[in-house]
Amino acid sequence: MKSLIRFALALSALWALQASATQPSAPARDHINTTHIYLAGDSTMTDQTLNADYWESRHPVTGWGQKFEPFVNGENLEALRPLIQGDRVKVVNRARGGRSTRTFFEEGRWEGIYQDLKPGDLVLIQFGHNDASVKKTERYVTVEGYKQYLRLFIDQTRARGATPIILTPVARNYPWENGKLMNDHGEYDDAARKVAQQDGVEWIDLQERSKAFFSEKGQEYVSKTYFMNLTAGQFPAYPDGQNDNTHFQPEGGVEVARLVYEGLKDIASTH
Repeated sequence: MKSLIRFALALSALWALQASATQPSAPARDHINTTHIYLAGDSTMTDQTLNADYWESRHPVTGWGQKFEPFVNGENLEALRPLIQGDRVKVVNRARGGRSTRTFFEEGRWEGIYQDLKPGDLVLIQFGHNDASVKKTERYVTVEGYKQYLRLFIDQTRARGATPIILTPVARNYPWENGKLMNDHGEYDDAARKVAQQDGVEWIDLQERSKAFFSEKGQEYVSKTYFMNLTAGQFPAYPDGQNDNTHFQPEGGVEVARLVYEGLKDIASTH
């Protein structure tokens, strides 16, 4: 793991040199005063509709990132100043299912964000679900490795004049104890908090916000309405039904997106 991190840091330095010599490619800036918010994360954040077979094989699974842009535009935008300086926001969702901090970096997905960043942009970084998958060695990252990759993302975002924001991993719909949803992410949610605090970076405790929100709604309602627990025949893509307490239905995606927006409002209020 240490050699891998050293390799990652070496690549970081190389990217910085390349960026100083060439103009990075970037998404079309379709508005002169647009702030871009980049999303780096896993399937709970990704835009599931980008999968070619979404409507045939996946609908209605929804990442909260695909519901996020309406929350950060229009009348809602004023509550985010001065964190966001533009007069509109473009959400660029680069999250991808099954990725940990390590695989997101190794596959070049982080480099794509790094090359596109402009001063004033924001990067929301939410990993942990796949990092903790000990039995899936192709994605597993130790807690210390997870922290180091988060720091790499933070440092490179800052180097581009953009603002990194760390999110603790959103809650799964288990375990429940005495009517309250508990933590299923082991040490990874606390590791994200510690990195943010130690590095002086803004952060949103999405783990605690989502646990509190889901607990208030109750296990039965949350399981049926927000998570991918489906009855047989309810959706064509799942003729036998589905029991999935990690991924969201559209209603769940909307509510988690709202929680992230509220977290951004709290950050903006301190600026």
